[in-house]
Amino acid sequence: MRRKEFDLLIQRALRRIPEPFQEAIRAIPIVVEDWPDPVLMEDVTGDPDEVLYGLFAGTPLTERRFDDVAPLPPVIYIWQGPLEEDFPERRELEREVEVTLAHEIGHYLGFDEETLREYGYE
Repeated sequence: MRRKEFDLLIQRALRRIPEPFQEAIRAIPIVVEDWPDPVLMEDVTGDPDEVLYGLFAGTPLTERRFDDVAPLPPVIYIWQGPLEEDFPERRELEREVEVTLAHEIGHYLGFDEETLREYGYE
């Protein structure tokens, strides 16, 4: 799938996610890359062969303090290659893109896994 088409999947997914997620995403850039770097995966998961679909990088809102010294801005990474490889059917891919985005936005909001499940994202 071409990047432009994948970007459209992301835009459609963002329109489907619940309002608290939509409000939060206005402040976070989404960076789409082909594949995650193995060094990053090893840093995040402990296994360089592990592949993630997305990653929130930054400090969750619930952990920020007003006196923090210039924290790095939050960013969400989405990796197109693993998503397409693991979800070759269009409908499944669209759903997983939505789940991945909501999951990473949830990390930004400080949501735990139980809260994400309550919203229907596992």
